[in-house]
Amino acid sequence: MNTEPIAVRRFREADIAPLVRILTANGQYDFPEVEGPEAMRRVGLCSAAVFLCAEIDNKVAGCIRATYDGARAIIHLLSVDPQFQKQNIGSTLVRAACTELKHRGAPTVAVTATEDSQSYWEGLDFELLPVFLMLKTRAR
Repeated sequence: MNTEPIAVRRFREADIAPLVRILTANGQYDFPEVEGPEAMRRVGLCSAAVFLCAEIDNKVAGCIRATYDGARAIIHLLSVDPQFQKQNIGSTLVRAACTELKHRGAPTVAVTATEDSQSYWEGLDFELLPVFLMLKTRAR
């Protein structure tokens, strides 16, 4: 288990390659147009976005992406390098993102989660809501 401190900071261009590797390793790289390098660059420039990376010993260990539109805040993505999982990196990123979202004025924070990750989020005091996330991939 790692004993180096976890540093959380804003996304940088140099994070793209390690983040693609982490997302791919975790099965979270299904839509490169949403999760890929160009999307990362756009999110990094978006004033509504919170895009944070965790580092351990100057190595990217994970990331979190969230947005706040002035009324609602939502965490869209959390991913931790498999070699660093179960070392509080995810929860550190969630706390940092929630702190930033609250600082921006968000009254609550929601998360898009899978059934497999539900218990993880409940362990961080998120509650299951009776809503569904739907996706439109084609304009019409």
